[in-house]
Amino acid sequence: MPGRAENGLQGGPTEGPAFIISLDDRILVTGAAGFIGSRVIENLLGRGFCNLVCFGRPSGKLSRLQELANRYPGAQVELVTGNLLSRADCEAACKDVKLVLHLAAGTGEKSFPDAFMNSVVATRNLLDASLTTARLERFVLVSSFSVYTNCEKPHGRLLEESCPLEEHGELRGEAYCFAKYHQEKLLADYHKNRNVPYVVVRPGSVYGPKQQAIMGRVGIDTFGLFLHLGGPNTIPFTYVDNCADAIVLAGLVQGVDGEVFNVVDDDLPSSWQFLSLYKRNVRTFKSVYVPHAVSYVLCHFWEIYHRWSEGQLPPAFNRKRWHAYWKKTRYSNERLKTRLGWTPRVSTADGLQNFFQICRQNGKNA
Repeated sequence: MPGRAENGLQGGPTEGPAFIISLDDRILVTGAAGFIGSRVIENLLGRGFCNLVCFGRPSGKLSRLQELANRYPGAQVELVTGNLLSRADCEAACKDVKLVLHLAAGTGEKSFPDAFMNSVVATRNLLDASLTTARLERFVLVSSFSVYTNCEKPHGRLLEESCPLEEHGELRGEAYCFAKYHQEKLLADYHKNRNVPYVVVRPGSVYGPKQQAIMGRVGIDTFGLFLHLGGPNTIPFTYVDNCADAIVLAGLVQGVDGEVFNVVDDDLPSSWQFLSLYKRNVRTFKSVYVPHAVSYVLCHFWEIYHRWSEGQLPPAFNRKRWHAYWKKTRYSNERLKTRLGWTPRVSTADGLQNFFQICRQNGKNA
């Protein structure tokens, strides 16, 4: 039976931080067929972990996971379809699992009930199942930067793991933020009341192949005109492979239970720099920069009209959302590096070139 694994990829274990499980211990990954999930599976296999349960929805595309499994014939890769709202499905998936990497979440931007059910209720079912059928060493929740308010931060413009969270995502008009906040709160309650060992990972703006749209932190495309809202703001990018690496390390490295890790890469570009590179490498289009003071005032007026219309105008823009996405902010990955030994395997320059190349090939619009 293999001993404790150490940090390494493709070439087998190499010198690095000790891991909490062995290479043949059972690992469950939810959302395994997703954009990030498939990279997490590939990362685990590359490190030599050989007993994986890949959980996805029945409608999910598992063909890429099967291709990955075929490349590692010595590994036991179990592809499981089901619904995390089913307690029976959760119990079957968690059987004898030592590590849970929970990436699945409700992504509905408008439906608060749907987001709550598929993020919070599904997570509760998974936690209950892990307590009864698993041999749990750690539960890793993949959350999001969307949980931060970006207001009243202790260090000015720096957004790091101790910054305040948005407790009222409903006022921001953002179902995903609302659900992610309550998902994290649920996990903290299970740790406090039932001693569930956990780590929370909060990725910034994840990009890479299959994710070609210009992210909302840069601006929005409306009425045939791209409104550039980011301006000099730093965009908290993380390339999908770097993000997957951080998630895996958060599940494996000893001595980090109860901690939170923000995931952003090095050498982050400003919104201006990114938009200029996009136009140069993908396609040109007309854009108009909206200064921060102007966008803030516009969000305020949008709120007023939303209230005046008694909700007929959706609260798509408001000052809470402005603070979260368009306020000038700095980011740090220092904790990720010092506590997990993480470094970005793909540089921002290379990651953006890969991103632009796929955008050109697919002819995607902003």
